[in-house]
Amino acid sequence: MYLMKKKFKLVLLLAAAAAGAAFGQKKGARIGMKELNVKNGGNTVYGKIIAPKDEGKHPVIIFSHGYNGCHQDFLEDARFFARNGYVAMTYDFCGGSTRSQSTGRSSDMTLMTEKSDLISLVEYAGTLERADPERIFILGGSQGGMVSALVAEELGGKIKAMALYYPAFCIPDDWRKKYPDGTKIPQSLNFWGLELGKTFIENAISIDVEKETGGYEGGVLIVHGDLDDVVPIKYSEEAAERYKSAELKVLPGERHGFTPAGAAQARKLVLEFFEKQQKQ
Repeated sequence: MYLMKKKFKLVLLLAAAAAGAAFGQKKGARIGMKELNVKNGGNTVYGKIIAPKDEGKHPVIIFSHGYNGCHQDFLEDARFFARNGYVAMTYDFCGGSTRSQSTGRSSDMTLMTEKSDLISLVEYAGTLERADPERIFILGGSQGGMVSALVAEELGGKIKAMALYYPAFCIPDDWRKKYPDGTKIPQSLNFWGLELGKTFIENAISIDVEKETGGYEGGVLIVHGDLDDVVPIKYSEEAAERYKSAELKVLPGERHGFTPAGAAQARKLVLEFFEKQQKQ
């Protein structure tokens, strides 16, 4: 068992709660969108940047989608944060989806290649004219949450704070259950509509989540539905205990992938959390 560094705050939220209401969208805020193309080794990461049109330096938020997702999954979130003064970046992992507009094959994709993609985005964000490199935030959902946690572990203070939606810290356990001795792994297989290579599974089962996450010392917000049947909520409860400064918000009645109402609530929670982090 892992060593519990601290007691985490478990908050049960009612659907009608108005968490973060003071940080609602700024009506009339002018925002613009442009395409994003960032080189990462031999691949090109494609995405969108949605940002306020006013002058000055702005905090940055980078969204990382889940397994077989794409940048479009976070466009509504990106618009919300842009209207609240953030440079919002949403992108496709290389080989991470049948809908990906980034280069790369899904058979070459692993948690480590996705980690590399996100690191390249963090580095690029720091070069943007209207971005404040001292205020870079990351938000990942499901597998993108797991990847975000691995990146925060490596980049440390370069990440101001991190938010995770139903982070898939269960991935290594899930694949170890399928291949307990690490043998008989196929060269490729179709999993949930995406063609994976052997390296994805080999990499996944090699990860020790308890040792390889939890060291990041910045603020961490985890939002998880109590009816999630893909990533059991116990993984988020355990993660919240590993981190030095973490909050776990539980959304009643929400599953893996929030309803529109749940997603709106989660956005407000994250905005409120990130605003507080900037005041510390």
